[in-house]
Amino acid sequence: MKRLWYLMAMVFLLSGLALPAQEANAKLPGNGSMTATGWSNRFDPVYMIPLDKLPRFTTKMVLKNGKTIRFASVKAMLNFYYHPEKYPVFKVRSRKAVKGMYVQDYLSGEWIPLQKAWYVFGSRLMGPHGDDLIPLSSRIRAELFVKRYGGTKIMSFKEVGEKGYGLVHYLDMM
Repeated sequence: MKRLWYLMAMVFLLSGLALPAQEANAKLPGNGSMTATGWSNRFDPVYMIPLDKLPRFTTKMVLKNGKTIRFASVKAMLNFYYHPEKYPVFKVRSRKAVKGMYVQDYLSGEWIPLQKAWYVFGSRLMGPHGDDLIPLSSRIRAELFVKRYGGTKIMSFKEVGEKGYGLVHYLDMM
């Protein structure tokens, strides 16, 4: 009798787990479609997490062909930028296809060009996919952010760019 009970519980448990996985696969970026306004789904193309999970971290990349790709965080966008070949559905063959990249000032929500932002590394604040770079519109705002949320380093985009994919890879390991 115990074996039958155990077997029924396992079947019930496994059938309950299988359904959400199938539903999740139906929403993955590979199953979406490209439209005139940009990527039509609501998932990050790198980490496949909902873009509305933590909206303050959302970033966007504008391509020269006019399309816009949204990401869940700075880390996700830079991951895509350094290795566009990993995401063939977007047909971005190289970095030259990118017209501009934009981040939101974490405190105000204001959109700013990626190159003009200042980034806080190592804060207590976690992004939608773990440790991330926190973008702010000025060095002063970054210093205020560090006082409130902590942080080990404030970097300009030039410093972030010099570290390149190694920094993105390091953030993914944490």
